[in-house]
Amino acid sequence: MHSHLSGWKDTIAAIATPAGIGGIGVIRVSGDTAYDVVQQLFPQKQLREQQPNTLHVGLLKDGNEILDEVVLSLYRKPHSFTGEDVVEISCHGSPFILQQVLDALVRKGARLARAGEFTQRAFLNGKMDLAQAEAVADIINAETKSAHDTAMNQLRGGFSKELNDLRDKLIHFAAMIELELDFSDEDVEFADRDEFNKLIDEADTKVTRLIDSFALGNAIKKGVSVAIIGKPNAGKSTLLNALLNEERAIVSDIAGTTRDTIEETLNIKGVLFRLIDTAGIREHTTDTIEHLGIERSKQNAERADIIIYVKDLMDEEEEPGWMSRFHNKMIVIHNKLDAYTKKLQAEGKPVPEIENAISAKDRESIHWLQEALFHKAISSRKSDGSVVTNARHYEALLKTKESLDTVRAGLKQNLSGDLIAVDIRRALHYLGEITGVVEVDRDILGTIFGKFCIGK
Repeated sequence: MHSHLSGWKDTIAAIATPAGIGGIGVIRVSGDTAYDVVQQLFPQKQLREQQPNTLHVGLLKDGNEILDEVVLSLYRKPHSFTGEDVVEISCHGSPFILQQVLDALVRKGARLARAGEFTQRAFLNGKMDLAQAEAVADIINAETKSAHDTAMNQLRGGFSKELNDLRDKLIHFAAMIELELDFSDEDVEFADRDEFNKLIDEADTKVTRLIDSFALGNAIKKGVSVAIIGKPNAGKSTLLNALLNEERAIVSDIAGTTRDTIEETLNIKGVLFRLIDTAGIREHTTDTIEHLGIERSKQNAERADIIIYVKDLMDEEEEPGWMSRFHNKMIVIHNKLDAYTKKLQAEGKPVPEIENAISAKDRESIHWLQEALFHKAISSRKSDGSVVTNARHYEALLKTKESLDTVRAGLKQNLSGDLIAVDIRRALHYLGEITGVVEVDRDILGTIFGKFCIGK
């Protein structure tokens, strides 16, 4: 099926552990001649005579030169990650030693693995489907528990099962309709039209739910970007420090201190928030650097998923006009409650109840703000079942939905079975592209696995 992919029968080798010095470094070798390649560097035992799933300690030697004392882990096809014969070599974690061993393996007949090639082989050899293979990269890159849990569900096949259940039902009905075509002269209806309408509605609901879950999936996988904006000296940097509980940004009483953009991350209930603190907003300024800061504020507001707009209670000024279009993604904070309260008390005036009023300086109400951030990020993105985190899957689901909508329209217009069958087959094709049950274009495979790290 996939034999058109060049070099996929070669024996490949790569360092599987991260770059740098560590206690142990692992080199992975996979392919039909993996045992023969490693055997040339490991004279003390006949590797093909050993039991699979066993460990062997010994010296790795290139001729008379000792490379390292190592542990070999032996796996026999098809019971390995790639579905091929695999030898994993655990060396001491010196970048020099790892490179020496890798060079020796290449001299003995292996070639260097391409990015993601071990996982690509696992897919090509039927050890996992394409959606599961992509989840491997997501697990490696997971920065939070939510991201890890979502990727693990996909790796275990939760997402694939949903798609396959859907495909099975559509295949059944496509077969019924195509059977009708064989008996077209006899006016037979094998596919109950009411039943079929019901199935298309059910399929459309499932696909739509998965499409809608992409907003949550993106938040889980990439984090939610939050721009903290407001006038100079409104307390944005102080608020950022309070949220992070660390002194990260420079805090000063001089208006316009933060000229640059600072980015930090914050984990709230397993969702990653990327906080961007920007230079203050002043509509009229002669300072060129500060003017650039205002432009950056506008750009960050445009790009951010959520905006925290910090207003100074001591300042009566209105918000700039350009911010009005961002209200639906904005949390407005009235800052400096402590100073405002003191001022009113000194003037003998009552302190009114002000919604969303906080004192960033005293770190009051920071818990409330964290809850508000979490709620705004997740509330509109709740999802039961699998969550779509992958843009390729999202695009394929949009095309599936388009095909299902065409099927539904065709049913309403009483179109002939052959036309409806074509649209169902198209929906099946796009669903199949996600898990790789249909032939996937080699360029697409190259793009998917090219994003992996080498050695995975």
